[in-house]
Amino acid sequence: MPDSLILEVADFEHDVLTGIYSEETGKPQPLRFSISARLKVADHYAADTPLSESKNYMDLKFAASDALPQGVHFKLIEAVADHVCETLFLQDKRVEAVTVKIVKLAIAEKNEKIGITLHRERR
Repeated sequence: MPDSLILEVADFEHDVLTGIYSEETGKPQPLRFSISARLKVADHYAADTPLSESKNYMDLKFAASDALPQGVHFKLIEAVADHVCETLFLQDKRVEAVTVKIVKLAIAEKNEKIGITLHRERR
């Protein structure tokens, strides 16, 4: 199995305009994101290896917050996850694959985790 480097941000919450039902439209919903990105691996990581040899994990958080277009309503959280994947692919050619898990917090009744996981490989 080849070497791999996975960057992760887990359980990050952000409000997003999403949903298909009338009670969901027009107001942001809280979503919980967990994002992982598989990167091409450097040959070696020494103690003084600069960040440019990897990727800032805050870029994953940015893709699920500030990079989402303001005022755009996503009917499906699948579309939100797809936008996050595409943002990360466009940011850095070393990103080989992205997995986005989204949990819709507003619809949980007894602390269930209701949502989706989308995995995309670079095409």
